[in-house]
Amino acid sequence: MKRIVNAESAIVVNNNAGAVFLCLNTLAKGREVVVSRGELVEIGGSFRIPDVMKNSGAFLREVGTTNKTHLHDYERAINENTALILKVHPSNFRIIGFTKETNIEELVPLGKKYGIPIMVDLGSGCFIDLKKYGLTHEPTVQEVLLKGADLVTFSGDKLLGGAQAGFIVGKAELVEKISKNPLMRALRVDKMTLAALEATLRLYVDEKRAIMKIPTLRMILEDPAHIKKRANKISRLLRKEGIPTKVKEDISMPGGGSLPEVGVKTYVVTIKPKIVPQELAKRLRLGEPPVIVRIKDDLIVLDARTIQEHEIPLLIKALRKAFHDDN
Repeated sequence: MKRIVNAESAIVVNNNAGAVFLCLNTLAKGREVVVSRGELVEIGGSFRIPDVMKNSGAFLREVGTTNKTHLHDYERAINENTALILKVHPSNFRIIGFTKETNIEELVPLGKKYGIPIMVDLGSGCFIDLKKYGLTHEPTVQEVLLKGADLVTFSGDKLLGGAQAGFIVGKAELVEKISKNPLMRALRVDKMTLAALEATLRLYVDEKRAIMKIPTLRMILEDPAHIKKRANKISRLLRKEGIPTKVKEDISMPGGGSLPEVGVKTYVVTIKPKIVPQELAKRLRLGEPPVIVRIKDDLIVLDARTIQEHEIPLLIKALRKAFHDDN
């Protein structure tokens, strides 16, 4: 990890919520943490920054407004009881319009001026510059560390594409202190998770190899022309089974707490069912193997982006059974 993101030190816990909690409990228990009101996020499983902070023993000091937070808002909130300045990346939502966000480059000098660490919760960890592949910009861990953040936390799954885990990377002095917290043992990962993470991280040594081998990245960045070719093949095989289909251009949403409102061009296979689409979707979901579909305009929708070549025969078999099973 240290080699890939160029960090002084790194530790891993069971998930990113645990990583944030451990940092706050170690560095800010009984003291204040300054956070913009526009970054008091909630993610899946009701993980809320204010609740995690409260349970960690730290005190939340909100600054700014929902849509605008200036550097002077942070500075005015600093006092002798301030332990951290926390910046939370909105990995699952966007605030647009009349907005102002204080960036990391502005916060780092402020932290140095008052001797206060700058912690950034990136949420869905990203190691690759997605913009050069035609997607919207998503801050990478390397980029945030290079800008001077003292601590960065992020998930081991989501955009990183590995096992569920939470990473804490940054200044060695702070990471070492966090690693000695007694709660570290309660939040540790098991050996199987460590092995899975190591295998994933080794792929990132070569960016092209990572994109080719890590399913999350491979699917997000796949050439739409390849997806269209696969969609046409699926459609052709289904029509041979007497299942009416069409191939249409559509949009894939990465989801999973990452890249909010970012759609990626894809091709889908649509099926007009003989029964109500919800019933056919249920049959597919309960079949062997289970097939998860979308329903749109009373059509069953299969996104060819998420169907691998070796899965096509199993998919055709499952659809044939579900579509023609009138019992």
